[in-house]
Amino acid sequence: MPPVEIILPALANGVLTGGVYALVALGLTLIYGVLHIINFAHGSLLMLAMYGAYFAFTWLGIDPYLALPGLAALMGAVGYLMHRLVVGPFSHGDDRNVLLVTLGCSVVLDNLALALFTGDSRTIETPYGFAVLEVGPMFLSLPRLVSFAVAIVLCTALAVLIRHTDLGRAIRAVARERTGARLVGIDVEKVFAASFAIGIATLGAAACLLLPSFYVSPVVGNAFVLVAFTIVVLGGMGSFAGAMLGGVIVGVTESLGGLFLGEALGQIGISLIFIAILLLRPTGLFGQKA
Repeated sequence: MPPVEIILPALANGVLTGGVYALVALGLTLIYGVLHIINFAHGSLLMLAMYGAYFAFTWLGIDPYLALPGLAALMGAVGYLMHRLVVGPFSHGDDRNVLLVTLGCSVVLDNLALALFTGDSRTIETPYGFAVLEVGPMFLSLPRLVSFAVAIVLCTALAVLIRHTDLGRAIRAVARERTGARLVGIDVEKVFAASFAIGIATLGAAACLLLPSFYVSPVVGNAFVLVAFTIVVLGGMGSFAGAMLGGVIVGVTESLGGLFLGEALGQIGISLIFIAILLLRPTGLFGQKA
C-alpha cells in the first residue's frame, strides 16, 4: 500500500487529468447525447484543431492560450460547414448513415494529415509547459490546472446556453421530438448544424489547452476519443455536469490504476467502470430514461 504522500498527489493529478478528458467529452456529449448523432470524426477533428494550434504557435508566434478564442471560432465554422455540406446531405436524415459518413470523414482527415505532416510527433516549448504549483506535499501541473478551470467554465457556459437561450430551447426541442419541432417552425437542419458547430468549437478550445503539455500527431485524437465516449456514457447522454464528473472519475481511476497496477495496466479500471455503468445504470449518472 503506497503512503498517503503518494496517494494524495495521484488523486489530485487524476482530477486534473479528468478535466482534460472532460474538455474533449463536452462537445461529444452535445453532439452524441443531445442530438443522438454518433460523431466518429471527433478524434480526427481534435487532431486537426491541435495542428491548428501548433502552426499558430510555430508560424505566427501566437501562444496557444491566446489562440483559443480564434481557433474555437474557426473550428466552429468547420463543424457548421461539415454538417451542412457533408454530414447532412449524405446521411439523408438517417442517424445510421451519420455513423458511416463521420467514420469516412475520420479516415479522410487522418490520412490527409499523415500525408501532409508525416507520422512524426510534434511538440512546442512554452515557458509554462512544465510549470508546477506546489500545494503541500503535491506538485500540480499548471497547464492541467488551467485546463481543469476552463473545462468548468465551458461546462457552465454550455449548460446556460442549452437551458436559457432560444438556440438552447430549440436544441432541446429537436432532441426530444424532431417532428414536433418542425411543426412549430424550428429549422431542424440549422439546429443540427449549429449544435454540431458548438460541439466542434469546444475541440478548438481543448486543442489550445492540450498543446502546451501534449504532443500532436495524425493519431493523437485516438488517445482521447475512446475515453471521451466512456465519459459520455458514464456521465449520462447530453449531461454537461455528467461529462465533467465523469471526466474526473475516469481521470482518478486511471491515475490510481497506474499507481497500484503500473502504467501498462492503469487504464483497465476505465474499462471496468464502463462495463459496470452499462450493467447497473445504462442511462449514466445524470442521464434520464427516454
